[in-house]
Amino acid sequence: MAFSTADTIVAIATPPGRGGIGVVRLSGPDSCDVATRLIAHRGRFEPRRATLSTVRVTATDGPTGIDRAVVTFFPAPHSYTGEDVVEVSAHGSPVVLRAIVDAAVHAGARLAEPGEFTLRAFLNGRLDLPQAEAVADLIDAATPLQARAAFDQLEGTLTTAIADVDDMLFDLIARLEASVDFPDEGYHFIERGQVGRTIDGVLERTDALLASARRGRLIREGLHVVIAGRPNVGKSTLFNALVGASRAIVTDVPGTTRDLVTETIDLHGVRVTLVDTAGLRDSTDVVERAGVERSRGAAAVADLTLVVIDDPRDEPPAESFGKNFIVQSKADLGRVRRPGAMLVSAETGEGLDELRHAIVAAFDVDELTPRRDRPDITNVRHVALVERAHAALLRARTAAVADGGALPEEFVLADLQAARAALEEITGRRAPDDLLAHIFSRFCVGK
Repeated sequence: MAFSTADTIVAIATPPGRGGIGVVRLSGPDSCDVATRLIAHRGRFEPRRATLSTVRVTATDGPTGIDRAVVTFFPAPHSYTGEDVVEVSAHGSPVVLRAIVDAAVHAGARLAEPGEFTLRAFLNGRLDLPQAEAVADLIDAATPLQARAAFDQLEGTLTTAIADVDDMLFDLIARLEASVDFPDEGYHFIERGQVGRTIDGVLERTDALLASARRGRLIREGLHVVIAGRPNVGKSTLFNALVGASRAIVTDVPGTTRDLVTETIDLHGVRVTLVDTAGLRDSTDVVERAGVERSRGAAAVADLTLVVIDDPRDEPPAESFGKNFIVQSKADLGRVRRPGAMLVSAETGEGLDELRHAIVAAFDVDELTPRRDRPDITNVRHVALVERAHAALLRARTAAVADGGALPEEFVLADLQAARAALEEITGRRAPDDLLAHIFSRFCVGK
């Protein structure tokens, strides 16, 4: 990925396919000049004011009109990237949009790399790194909960929390370094006992951030719910009913499901990955036996397992499922409910809404809802760096209290600085170029 911001870049900023409107975005020092060569309008663009004009492309017999478009100019630094930005809103025909991009390249722009617009926003100080990563998360959000968490991070909730921790560390490091700088004079800018107490305060903050990582994982990845049980108890029928489509094959033949069948659904704003599994039984069939082992493996790592039975007299399989619900299927047959089981019918829909509510309630979705005063870490990179900072702080505290605080300040400083470096890597203040290239390469072209 080229990190130069001296040239002007162009890309289609709307999703592939046909639509009512498609947007071509230009960013860089020559955006206005390039845009002027694309359209029939003459004169200066008024900042943040839409201009209706004809878009021209170069044909064999000279420039020709291809569409009427609305052109909007956002001058630096008050734009998404912090540079001069021009957006051409045309009709959403892929042919038209590609022609506009080709004409812009012919006029002096170059094609943008994936994520290069957001990268420029980061390099120009419009966004910090967590906010830039939140842009990708917001685009990829599949549920309202994921969108809310990404938007809060885009608004700077995580950045603020990290900055608070960093400020505490900066003050402590400054005091310790001042003490090191004046050893002969005997100046100590912080009492030795206070060093350990201050580190404890910082550790409380990183503890809270790490506690939020579990909520963040559930928000980002969602819940994994496995449907398990013996053959022919209605697992696949229940799976199809919850999904709302015939995804799994349903027959009267035991052992129809041989492999894991997965589908992602939205339950009350929570992303849930449902997994239909092979019936749990001993089998001489090599393929079915492999499917049963996969079923056991899926249940072992599931957030929740729905253990399906179809007869109240049946005992669930003697398996270890962790958190589970016993679901008695085929309620339309009029059988007595097994004590402690949830009674459902995939045929009539009886009990399905109650089951959906129970799945979500088992994980306290209200607790998962993002709050401004409690940022949830949803990014694996951020979690790893907070863990690294936390470990360095623990080492620093050990050094600070060792021998009654008699160790020289340098022993504490080394680990405090390592903790601060990890936090600065989260915000991008110490992000190396290869890390930036990796992060922004995941973005779509045009963002």
